[in-house]
Amino acid sequence: MSHPVLPDLPLGARVQDPFLIMDVEARGGDNPHTILTLGNATGRIQTAPFWASDAPRIAGVGKGRVVQVIGTVASYRDRRQLAVDSIRVLPRDEVNWRELMPSVGDVDRYWTAVDRWRAGIRGPRLAATLGLFYDDPAFRARYSECPASTAGHHAALGGLLKHTCEVAHIALATAKLFPHADPDLVLAGVLLHDVGKLESYRWEGAFEVTVAGSVAGHVVLGAMMLDRRFHQAPQPPCTQDELLELHHLILSHHGKLEFGAPVTPMTLEAEILHYADNASAKAASMDDALRDPENFPEGGVVSSRPIWQIDRRRAWRSGSDWGRG
Repeated sequence: MSHPVLPDLPLGARVQDPFLIMDVEARGGDNPHTILTLGNATGRIQTAPFWASDAPRIAGVGKGRVVQVIGTVASYRDRRQLAVDSIRVLPRDEVNWRELMPSVGDVDRYWTAVDRWRAGIRGPRLAATLGLFYDDPAFRARYSECPASTAGHHAALGGLLKHTCEVAHIALATAKLFPHADPDLVLAGVLLHDVGKLESYRWEGAFEVTVAGSVAGHVVLGAMMLDRRFHQAPQPPCTQDELLELHHLILSHHGKLEFGAPVTPMTLEAEILHYADNASAKAASMDDALRDPENFPEGGVVSSRPIWQIDRRRAWRSGSDWGRG
C-alpha cells in the first residue's frame, strides 16, 4: 500500500488515507481543544483543533491507534495542519501498522557491520561478554526494531541499530588517534551503551516510554541488564573488575549528571564513547531539522523558529555548490 508523502503535500491537498495517531494533546484554557499528531512512514502532521463540540468525532481515538482520515492540508501561523473532515478508528488487524511507522529500512547491512567488528575483538573474555547479548536471537530481533528515541534522533524502527553503527564508526575512528585507547573496549561500550532502551521503549503502534524507562531510564536499565545476563551465564565470561569497566561505560555515556549520567566518564574509552554517542545523536537531529519543510515555510533558508530537537537553535539551509556545478 502506498501512503502520501507528508512532507511533500502542498496546501490544499486532499488526503483519504490511514494514519497512526502519534500523539494526542489536550489543551485547556478559555477554549479547550484537542490536537492530534498523525503520522505514517514518511513523516507526521498535526490536525487543526478539535473543539469541545467535536468530542464525539474523536471518541475512541488514542495514541497508537490507526485511523482512516479524510481532510485537507491547510496552514496556520506558517505551519501546515490537516483540517479533518472525517476520522474513523480502524480495527488493528485491518491495516499493517508497521508499514505506517518510520523505519530505517533493511537492517541487514547494520548487522553485517556489527558482526564484522565483533569478529575482530582480540580478548576472548570481552567477546564472550558481548555474546551474552549479541549471540541471543531474541535480543537481536528486538534490537533490529527498537528506536533510538521516541521523538528525537533516530526515532524509527531500527533506529537504535543504525545509531549504534554510527557511534561505532565515530568512536573507532577516534580511538585510532590515541595509542593508549583500547579500541576493543571502545567497541564494547558502543555495543552495550544503549541496550537499556529495549526495556525503556515500546514501539507497537507508537513510540512510547515504558514505566521502567520513566522511573529508571535506559542508562540504569542497561547496566542492570548487563548485570543480570552476567549472573545468569553458566560460567562468568569475565572478571568482576572487567565487568565494572563495562558498567562504567554504560553508566557514564551521557557525559554529565544533568544529562542523565549517574557518573561522568573517568577513562579514555568512556570519554571517546560519550562524544561519539553525542556526535551521532546531534548530527542526526540537525539532519532531520534541515530536511523538515515545516521548519522552513515559504522556502526560507533559515528556520522560522528555534527547533527543540537541536537545543532550540535555528537551522540554516546553506546552499552553495562551491563551483561543483
